[in-house]
Amino acid sequence: MYTAQLLSQAIEVARRSGYQIREEMLEGAGGGHCLIRGEKWLLLDLSQPQREQLNDVLDALRTEPNLDLQGVLPALADCLYGQKAA
Repeated sequence: MYTAQLLSQAIEVARRSGYQIREEMLEGAGGGHCLIRGEKWLLLDLSQPQREQLNDVLDALRTEPNLDLQGVLPALADCLYGQKAA
């Protein structure tokens, strides 16, 4: 349940940071982030465990210079800045 909370908050932070989010069943191919025609996209593979999805979101957020983390769980900031993996 805790990973689900972190994932939900991380996705919200990504949206506030300008990411378009797509959540699809990709049969374990994995997700990631990219820039398409000037827009930031984050693709999440719903067939992967939530921890893997969270790591994909965290990877994208780590590239953002000015994140607004106001109102998120302190553990999310720890995942972003204090630890390499969630």
